[in-house]
Amino acid sequence: MITVRPSQERGHFDHGWLKSAHTFSFGQYHDPKHMHFGALRVINDDVVAPGMGFDTHPHKDMEIVTFVLSGALAHKDSAGNSAVLRPGEAQRMTAGRGIFHSEFNHSKTEPVHLLQIWIFPQEKGLEPGHEQRPFPDAERRNRLRAIATPGGVDPATGESSMTIHQDASIYATTLDKGAAATLEVKPGRKVWVQVAKGALEVNGVRLSAGDGAGATDEAALTFRGASDEAAEALVFDVT
Repeated sequence: MITVRPSQERGHFDHGWLKSAHTFSFGQYHDPKHMHFGALRVINDDVVAPGMGFDTHPHKDMEIVTFVLSGALAHKDSAGNSAVLRPGEAQRMTAGRGIFHSEFNHSKTEPVHLLQIWIFPQEKGLEPGHEQRPFPDAERRNRLRAIATPGGVDPATGESSMTIHQDASIYATTLDKGAAATLEVKPGRKVWVQVAKGALEVNGVRLSAGDGAGATDEAALTFRGASDEAAEALVFDVT
């Protein structure tokens, strides 16, 4: 079964410097029907104005994954990590027993567009950690590229990925019109797809930019590009 979460039904906020859409309950947005999807707790679709961002703030006991779609995002945390994320790059921050960080648009002239994901960890009190990796378009084009897995390796392809402290895998894909990629789904697992750009079909169900969908009791999911603009999406295989 595939249940669509249309873009316009998300929680939308315009703070001037930040335009944000929340797929699941977050901050001021509360929707008891959309609290989380298994271990997947948050998907925030954020556009941050030039030179603006999130001042230093705390996190605890959460796996936070950031994927930049356009522009550049500057990250700094209390563990001494400092980095700039650019399109096609992903970052995993383990908040663990506690960490402070800040995130700012690295540009003074262009906005930055990103997806930020929160995933419940398998255990609390982990050592805080940080990992950042590039996943070039060529690695994601017309296929599913694992960007985060429990063991840091995609068991289907042997490709390395970031390591996430949960029985969850995150894939990124960029699909040309008509091109397809298939994910085999093990019994008892479920899959969420979040479309960032363009449009795609998942088992024949059409999704456009901003739309998400949860799939349960599906043995396999086939994602097919459905727009002239290449479809860009993240896929989450969770319990």
